[in-house]
Amino acid sequence: MVKIFKYLKKKEWAIIGFSLIFIVAQVYFDLKLPDYMAEITLLVQTDSNALSEIFIAGGWMLLCALLSLVASFIVGYFAARVAAGLSKRLRSKLFSKVESFSMEEINGISTSSLITRSTNDITQLQMVVAMGLQVIVKAPILAIWAIIKISGKSWQWSAATGGAVGVLLLMILTIVIFAIPKFKKIQGLTDNLNRVTRENLSGLRVVRAYNAESYQEEKFEKANGELTSTQLFVNRVMAIIQPGMGVIMSGLSLSIYWIGAYLINSAGMGNKLILFSDMVVFSAYAMQIVMAFMMLTIIFIMLPRAAVSAKRINEVLDTKPTIIDGHITDSTNGIEGELEFRNVSFKYPDSSDYVLKNINFKAHRGETVAFIGSTGSGKSTLINLIPRFYDATEGEVLVNGINVKDYQQKSLHNKLGYVPQRAVLFSGTVASNVGYGDSGCNTYSLNDIEKALSIAQASEFVEKMEGRYEASISQGGANVSGGQKQRISIARAVCRKPEIYIFDDSFSALDYKTDRILRSVLKKETSNVTNLIVAQRIGTIKDADKIIVLDEGKIVGIGKHHELLESCEVYQQIAYSQLSKEELA
Repeated sequence: MVKIFKYLKKKEWAIIGFSLIFIVAQVYFDLKLPDYMAEITLLVQTDSNALSEIFIAGGWMLLCALLSLVASFIVGYFAARVAAGLSKRLRSKLFSKVESFSMEEINGISTSSLITRSTNDITQLQMVVAMGLQVIVKAPILAIWAIIKISGKSWQWSAATGGAVGVLLLMILTIVIFAIPKFKKIQGLTDNLNRVTRENLSGLRVVRAYNAESYQEEKFEKANGELTSTQLFVNRVMAIIQPGMGVIMSGLSLSIYWIGAYLINSAGMGNKLILFSDMVVFSAYAMQIVMAFMMLTIIFIMLPRAAVSAKRINEVLDTKPTIIDGHITDSTNGIEGELEFRNVSFKYPDSSDYVLKNINFKAHRGETVAFIGSTGSGKSTLINLIPRFYDATEGEVLVNGINVKDYQQKSLHNKLGYVPQRAVLFSGTVASNVGYGDSGCNTYSLNDIEKALSIAQASEFVEKMEGRYEASISQGGANVSGGQKQRISIARAVCRKPEIYIFDDSFSALDYKTDRILRSVLKKETSNVTNLIVAQRIGTIKDADKIIVLDEGKIVGIGKHHELLESCEVYQQIAYSQLSKEELA
């Protein structure tokens, strides 16, 4: 928990220090009230003509109450400002940190948990910081100051107050033992609920198509029920606080007045008035002591949950990315658009089996290199090593003769035009999706966007949309078809004008006619650029300059279409399963 405070700025520490002055002032004014109360009590009992003095003492009481209110308002304002500033900074740092993660770190923590940590956990911390500045500092000062004020009044009253505090501490201990261990569980169950909800929403079409609503509801209800029952348990334990505090405060008041009645009855006439005044003052101070411990109780309850949240946030912020930035900003050896895999092998973290084994090939500028193989042969994994979504376990991946690990990631990505297997669009417009990101030139002109869409065979449907290039695209591209999403994604890569295009099965949603036209235009427009194509359809790759056949993570064939038809059995099996001999010829 303490580690999280290193993200506070010097200005915020100064604000906290400044707030301490007002906290002390607030306590001072709160504890002055009983003194004036004692003065009024004595005046009422001893002098029936001292009305003006009573009004003066009452006026001072009112002034102290108002000054305490002002001090409390100032402290609350500064506390809220510090808490909001810290939470804003933590959200920004978490977002930036997650942006730097490779797929290994994201999969290790899980997307749903990262969302919970960026929202729910930071909110917990914000609440504790906002309340903590007002309560954690104020409560001990108030308790100690009040104890000093009442010391020496009467050991009987002190014993009664000590007993009340003891019962209060026992109540706190009960809460600590039974409720606090559940806080960590609540955060984990919140992660799980987010995961189930996210899965249901993202797979809504499949759920409906298979009439699986009841199954999903049962799944959600189970996750929701576990979270609810845990929260109910914690809330029921916490519900002890308010009635418990009421009983303790009422019991303490009753004890003080009962003991006071006994002491006054036993005292002489001269001491009766003094004892009565002391009893009133002691009762007020005793309430302040109990209130101080009650405030600490609230913080003790909130603090463990915030500590769990802080630990979860620190886990993300302290995670060391496995993908470390290199130092090279640009290749200086005069080579462009060249890619080489040199003895590359790869296995996923925590896996003993290699997905890729001893991969060796070279792609030169202007070449079209295609990858084909059965499902699970490692095609997409191989492609993912180029932009460093993962790093090769063994061997080297070279772009323009330089190991990709030596590049700054931004510089490496500027050389690549990546189109993922699953087309991804962002909420915005067609133009904002095509001209997405920073390729070093910061912005793209409308002419660049129009040309990219034309090459990607997307102009026809975009120009029919309302607003054309400024037509709205909803989150995830839900308002366009799968083929349209793919073409806009391809246009995004084209607009980037990279040295190397990476098409990870990016033509699968296109009909054969559009596929053929698009590849023909792409070949013409990108003749000086390296094209890497992962595909399942022979028709998409048969004109490639080099086809690499993968089987169980190994290269089993490299060559042109007609060469592989003669020499590679795996390629023959794939080819003849899709096309007839006449079509292949």
